[in-house]
Amino acid sequence: MFFRKSAPLGAVNFLIVGLGNPGKKYEGTRHNAGFMAVEALAEKARVRVNRVKFKSLCAEAEIAGKKVLLMMPQTMMNNSGEAVREALQFYKLPPENCLVICDDISLDVGTIRIRRKGSDGGQRGMRSIITLCGSDQFPRIKVGVGQKPHPEYDLAAWVLSRFTKEEAPHVLSAAKNAAEAAEMIVADNIDGAMNAFSR
Repeated sequence: MFFRKSAPLGAVNFLIVGLGNPGKKYEGTRHNAGFMAVEALAEKARVRVNRVKFKSLCAEAEIAGKKVLLMMPQTMMNNSGEAVREALQFYKLPPENCLVICDDISLDVGTIRIRRKGSDGGQRGMRSIITLCGSDQFPRIKVGVGQKPHPEYDLAAWVLSRFTKEEAPHVLSAAKNAAEAAEMIVADNIDGAMNAFSR
């Protein structure tokens, strides 16, 4: 018995970009929450994010009936815009078709917040994307990584610190929720994603 292959979806028409820093040194750190969410989404879509393109590790996946490129920029966080700009220009996509997933220190660990567009909120990877792409019209999912222990605590040291054993299960839950929310956003249901997951 022969099985028909599913019809090709054509060119990539949506990007999902998880922000973080490359290398083992940064694995499991708060700043890599975006990577964790993309990895959760890749596992759900049964693909591996291991193809090198657009200064990123990438994978093509079918999500909500669309051909989506999952991206984990390898430029270091503060230069994430270089990767996103290359991909948007290559596929000739508007900013609205690029979902960015990043960490947010103003949210409790385990929570996520969804926005249609807006400022960088102090997140330097998002700042790089907005600056180099010349737009703030990117939908985004912010993954909570917790506030600094006290105001004097160095911000860089905080976002590059690892989650505690107590925090780990909450982070994994947030990554899975972000993956589900991303699917809804690709399906053009950002309102539903906000209602279901935003805190």
